[in-house]
Amino acid sequence: MRSNSFLFSFIAYHVLCFPFLASEKEVIDAFTSIGREGNGNERAADAIRLAGKLNVSSIQPLLESMNEANPVGDNWIRAAIGKILEGIQGKDFPSDMISGFLREKQNSGSSRKTAFELLMDHRPKKAKLFIEGFIDDPEPSLRRIAVDQILEKAYDAKEKEVAFSLFERVLEKGRDASQIKEAQQALQKAGRRVDLIKIMGFLVDWNMIGPFDNTGRQGFYKMYPPETKDNLTAWQTGKMGKVSWNQYSTSDPFGLFDINEHYGEIKEVLAYLKTDFYSAFDRKAHFRIGSKNAWKIWVNGDLLFARDEYHRGKTRIDQFIVEGELQEGKNEILLKVCQNEQTQSWTRPWEFCLRVTDPTGAPIHSFAQ
Repeated sequence: MRSNSFLFSFIAYHVLCFPFLASEKEVIDAFTSIGREGNGNERAADAIRLAGKLNVSSIQPLLESMNEANPVGDNWIRAAIGKILEGIQGKDFPSDMISGFLREKQNSGSSRKTAFELLMDHRPKKAKLFIEGFIDDPEPSLRRIAVDQILEKAYDAKEKEVAFSLFERVLEKGRDASQIKEAQQALQKAGRRVDLIKIMGFLVDWNMIGPFDNTGRQGFYKMYPPETKDNLTAWQTGKMGKVSWNQYSTSDPFGLFDINEHYGEIKEVLAYLKTDFYSAFDRKAHFRIGSKNAWKIWVNGDLLFARDEYHRGKTRIDQFIVEGELQEGKNEILLKVCQNEQTQSWTRPWEFCLRVTDPTGAPIHSFAQ
């Protein structure tokens, strides 16, 4: 009886404390079901306690679960893999399995980046063999590693022409603004002109109309005439009287269009911007937008995405990537960019940058008509 009583107490304790940790699947579920705001953190913390008792065969399912998890869940999964690896000998590290996972590009970027980092920590020589192949990788963080390697070779090159060729390759293959700017500066220092607008494919020529009213942030939802009418010559009623479409452009090397330059630093307003983009054929495309303001984007009259958020972080190149399609010939791109009521200095920007690319981030250039 005493033996049965002890066994019952032991089982009851674990059922109460770890009611869901009976299998690898349930541990993974704890990580993939966690909310972005931290809902489920307690369950995930309990899962971590048992992660160290899983074996190396659980590493691949954990990596695969990152395809479903959000960034918070990804962090828990990385910690769980670390727990598993604490309990194995170096020779037992599953390098072949992790290498195979890294090669499969249908896996999410975060999971493949984690696989690469695991290889770098435990099999650095093997990991480094992957770097050159990352140069056309769809995952930006892995591509960045390959571009960094080219930059290092450029700085180490003893012949100027070899260095110039490597810096130009960075401009061709780079997707990260800081790397591209670094290569640009190195080439310009040597007397070579670099046109970043052309290289990255920023759209810099726009027709703009505004400002329209955005009091109480309600203009974001209101359908003003530019959303319904295709007439660049029509006068319309704006926040401060009659407004019309006018042509503007930006010369910023990274395509930043500052709306404040044209309308002043006013608040609770919005503007529409329109441009024509010509494609040689029907194709899928990415519309890559940077803006710390609220915005909407339409292509050929179809609303692709709407972001109702203001002044979180800075405006960055390729900050938001929106999937869409280009039709052969003329395509109309329409933006709505909104400014809110906040008056702090960091809420001053009313701006955006936009470029059109293929799914890898390579620019698609509009051809002249």
